[in-house]
Amino acid sequence: MDSSGNAQLMGTRNFPRRESALHSEVEALRWVMENMLQHSTCQSFGTNCKELIAMVKDPQAWPSFAMELERIETLQICFPDFKITHVPRTRNQTADFLAKTARSFHRELCFIGCSIPVWLPRPPQV
Repeated sequence: MDSSGNAQLMGTRNFPRRESALHSEVEALRWVMENMLQHSTCQSFGTNCKELIAMVKDPQAWPSFAMELERIETLQICFPDFKITHVPRTRNQTADFLAKTARSFHRELCFIGCSIPVWLPRPPQV
């Protein structure tokens, strides 16, 4: 996201099912942070998952996620101005659409870009 809160890059990947939806959120943040190191100078990340934000801000309060959060803490060092903000679901339709589309693929899918590629169906207009 840029300083105005607009998405600059979008990404999706279809991960294997995790123990919980929250595990999937943590894995997705780790993946996007690793990729932003390669593709962008991005420092600001957005999510509609308030629990994920709480985990990043106070990892010691989530001992069952200690290993996953340790990797995110290590990655944060690479982002001197790291921010993670809450994006309400009403402003997150494109991300939700990309996630649902990725889950429907029966082969590995990984995408990072500025706009949705033509080989992915377009999200419904609201």
